[in-house]
Amino acid sequence: MPALNGSVVLVTGANGGIGTHFVQEALARGAVKVYATARNPRAWDDERIVPLRLDVTDPASIHAAAKAAGDVTVLINNAGTSTSSSGILTHTDEEIRANVETNFLGPLFLARAFAPILAAKDESVIIDIHSLLSWYAIAGIYSATKAALWSATNSLRLELAPQGVHVVGVHVGWVDTPMAAHTTDPKTQPADLVRMVFDAVEAGEHEVLADEMSVQVKAGLAAPIEALYPQLKAAND
Repeated sequence: MPALNGSVVLVTGANGGIGTHFVQEALARGAVKVYATARNPRAWDDERIVPLRLDVTDPASIHAAAKAAGDVTVLINNAGTSTSSSGILTHTDEEIRANVETNFLGPLFLARAFAPILAAKDESVIIDIHSLLSWYAIAGIYSATKAALWSATNSLRLELAPQGVHVVGVHVGWVDTPMAAHTTDPKTQPADLVRMVFDAVEAGEHEVLADEMSVQVKAGLAAPIEALYPQLKAAND
């Protein structure tokens, strides 16, 4: 089973609330190096942390990161963006493109760039951060891109398993970060989420349902569509 002890980890979106906890928890579990990537990487007070510039929407930046971080054994696709409105027809062109490029194409192209690097290692892992909104289309283009990433993660898992690369998909509802500051709904603490993800990695699991809402929404996929979206029935009454 994959282990974090002795690993070399690359975290996208490392400056954010979840990303920072991925960096810190990886080191706590024995990682020997963590590439903390962001568009504008910050300084870290730990020589084991290597700040690395990475724009996941820029192919040249992805290529440069793969070239600079050829010792990576764990790739964590954590960077993401969202929109201020939920209606997919009301998003601006820029919002739609930003979500597609950041939430879907970025993780996919990073996986493609790092796949040869990871496949050359004895134990390697890709972690993709989805959302329960991968299965619940109430967030417009954000839901659509997270659903696309979920599908891509399944494809990556099938393609990379024969090469010894373990792929983990993570589904979670609200996490207590600035992105969720507008809601009073229950939130998972970033540190708790990261611990669950790494526990799953070390247990050899393929999927993380990080909260009860994610469990419920996934279970609801087997029900009639009107059960998941009762507003459809209301619109027809």
